[in-house]
Amino acid sequence: MLDNSILNVALPTIGRELHASTTALQWVTGSYAVVFGGLMLLFGAMADRFGRRRMMIVGLVLLAVASLATAFVTTAEQLIVVRAAMGIAAAMTTPGSMALAFRLFDDEPQRVRAITLISTVGLVGLAIGPTLGGLVLAVAPWQVLLLVNVPIALLAILGIRTGIAADDPHALHRDPIDIPGAILATVTIILALVAPTSFIDEGPGSWLPWALVGSAAVAAALFVLRERSARHPLLDLGLLARPLVSSGLAFKARAGLATAGLSYLVTLQLQLAWGWPPAMAALGMLPQVVVLLALSPFVDPFVKRVGIRRAAWMSAAAVVAGLAVYALFNAFGYVFIAIALALVAAGLRVVGVVAAVNVLNGLPADRTTIGAALTDTTTEVANGVGIAVAGTILAALFAGTITAANWTAEQTAQFQSAATVGGLALTAAAAALVVFGFVRSGRAAPVTPR
Repeated sequence: MLDNSILNVALPTIGRELHASTTALQWVTGSYAVVFGGLMLLFGAMADRFGRRRMMIVGLVLLAVASLATAFVTTAEQLIVVRAAMGIAAAMTTPGSMALAFRLFDDEPQRVRAITLISTVGLVGLAIGPTLGGLVLAVAPWQVLLLVNVPIALLAILGIRTGIAADDPHALHRDPIDIPGAILATVTIILALVAPTSFIDEGPGSWLPWALVGSAAVAAALFVLRERSARHPLLDLGLLARPLVSSGLAFKARAGLATAGLSYLVTLQLQLAWGWPPAMAALGMLPQVVVLLALSPFVDPFVKRVGIRRAAWMSAAAVVAGLAVYALFNAFGYVFIAIALALVAAGLRVVGVVAAVNVLNGLPADRTTIGAALTDTTTEVANGVGIAVAGTILAALFAGTITAANWTAEQTAQFQSAATVGGLALTAAAAALVVFGFVRSGRAAPVTPR
């Protein structure tokens, strides 16, 4: 989280020093996200077979080496390769961190506390990244922002080597890797992550984004057929039908859809429709950051008080309420946008933890890492879908170039209509996922410690 947020601040500086085009700068961040999202399922399956601790250490070594290579980068293309390698490392380590923490404890309250702590640290990184990045750039070259990963990776390796026991061979999954299934899953996810960006860049009238969507659907169908027929599937689709797993993934998808879509619309509204400068617009997003961080100490007591399943749907409902507030009242002033951001953040802070715990509770012990990868992949894809929904509606209703200065009164009205329609579309999609998750969680049997 720190790595991504801190790098965004440096993109203008990187562009000037490496003489990078706009497209190249997009791929500096995009290559990381696409590789990260596309490979998590594969590495999650591998970790459940060859060892979660081992996979974490290998991924951290790769992170250190790739980050160190930043010191020798001289072109944008080289930096894109480095970022892709760091995305591979992230795909190897991110699901494993949750899986290892989950397996360190046998009772649900401790697991909730552990995953809450992991998510809190990530949110702190997200919150301080832009400020920290700006301070570093004032006194040091931009390469320092990525080189800082080297000591972090070494510290993490030391912590895992000394603080986490070696993998128990009896707790690992021994089936062979389904290579065709892994390829189809990776292709499906990569296409699903690239398509939303294409909708925004090319517009819904272009053939390219629709071709990417169609290709992703075909790859997904082939993946399902492969997993149903494979003797040792990469992902047992029967596990997804388990109530705890399907409900947890639905709540995760709703959170990703809402957060990305709302942030996209609010950022454009503050800067383009209302004319706020970037620094002021960043301050306008503070209600989200403040609530995410401030609620961290209260997640565990809240879950204990109401129970993990009730906490999941209550927090999910808060997100839907926040989206509805934005859709219906965003034209009446910033105070309603601040309320919407706060409600969505409050719901996200709780549901992000309890949904992950539900998914992992619903899976066998030897499928923990791929379960964590499923939750992260669901969030990544839902983020892309949320931005695509908002961006496509905006492109369809707004005439002209949205980044052009001096909008006409008609264009301002068109943007306002797009913000309302986009907000309502996100609200409806999120509400449908909440209802599905609520119904599925009601069918789950009580969880017993494993």
